[in-house]
Amino acid sequence: MYSIATVRSPGRGDTDLLLARFAEHATGRGLRVCGTVQINSERVPAHACDMDIKVLPDGPVLRISQALGAGSRGCRLDPAALEQAVAGVERALQGGADLLIVNKFGKMEAEGRGLRGVIAEAVARSIPVLVGVNGLNADALEDFAAGMRQPLAPDIAALSAWLDAVQAGRAVA
Repeated sequence: MYSIATVRSPGRGDTDLLLARFAEHATGRGLRVCGTVQINSERVPAHACDMDIKVLPDGPVLRISQALGAGSRGCRLDPAALEQAVAGVERALQGGADLLIVNKFGKMEAEGRGLRGVIAEAVARSIPVLVGVNGLNADALEDFAAGMRQPLAPDIAALSAWLDAVQAGRAVA
């Protein structure tokens, strides 16, 4: 059974919304869900959205984007805020989990930082992992997953079917 499921939605912010809805869905089923979901707050059209992530299951919500100014083109990610989120997810994972959701395998994870270690820990502990991915970092995720990645359709039914199959496989093993 695949340990790392990935999902990618075509519209801007759609993967974030899908993962947040699925986290609520899984929690509603009584599962212990940890990880992160991204919440984007739109700003005036000339500026990029503010990026916040919620550390699952109960928060906090952290601003992970930096306001670099209207003319900036560099990465807006605030590494210190991301590391604070990582620490929160590590604590939650130590308390036990049925599912790890990671909002995105992004630049930091592609470089070996961010939530990459948490993903590896969950896989080592046989905890199913669901990760959002974009085209920029898909190859790095494929290299990291080393054949354990299963792309899923971007809808709740496909995510639920994957999780049910993984849980059934673990119960049989």
